[in-house]
Formats: sequence, C-alpha cells, structure tokens
Amino acid sequence: MNRKGAPNFTAYSAGSQPKGCVHPAALHQLEIAKLPLTGLHSKPWDEFARPGAPRMDFVFTVCDNAAKEVCPIWPGQSITAHWGIPDPAAVEGPPEQIEKAFRQAFMMLDRRISLMLCLPLASLDTLAVKKEIDRIGHE
Repeated sequence: MNRKGAPNFTAYSAGSQPKGCVHPAALHQLEIAKLPLTGLHSKPWDEFARPGAPRMDFVFTVCDNAAKEVCPIWPGQSITAHWGIPDPAAVEGPPEQIEKAFRQAFMMLDRRISLMLCLPLASLDTLAVKKEIDRIGHE
C-alpha cells in the first residue's frame, strides 16, 4: 500500500500477538518485491490505538485468527474489514513450503490493495466504501 497508494495512503502493520521480530520469510518476500525494509519491526496493534497515533481511515485484519479476536477501538471513524488470509507464519515444513506460503499471502494482499485503489473512493459514501472493501476481502 505504501508504494502503490502513495501519496494518498500510508500503511502500518501490527499484530494482536507480535513475536518480537519480523519473520525472516516476510522480509525475504519484501526484498523480492523490492520494497523497503527500513523501520520494520514487530509491534502490537494497540500501539495504533493510543493517543497521538496516526489516524486510521481503514483498518484491515488479515489473519484468520485475528477475525475472532476483540480488536482495539480505533480513534476516529475508521472503516474496518477482514481480508482474511491463511497465516503464513503458521506454516511448518521445508523452507520452500514456508516461502511459498509467504509469497501466496503477499500476492493475495497485493491483489486486494490493487482492487481497493481502483475504487472511486471520493465519489462513494461511507456505507458504499464499506461494502466494496468487504467485497474485496472475499475475492
């Protein structure tokens, strides 16, 4: 989102149960996509619900497990949606299998981000945007 959506969107990432470091296979996938790695670190999502945190216009949960968890209350009127993907960090097996899981997760999110960026957001009301964002999460 930071590359494709600039300058209109700034993306942040956090988790409900961060592990303390970014998964090496995630970093490898970002390197392959030629995305910057500077400043990436593992962090809890409540970091973005605190006073002074960046304003979130959209909040997406992506881990299927996170959809069942209680999310923090986001300041402002964020549009929320679940864009579930299988958790690549949960995959066990040979390195090739783990890399494939991270590649598939990246491709799913990249496609959904592209679809979102094609929406005429300025001409849609909030309910229509929510409906479209939800629909994209099922693609």
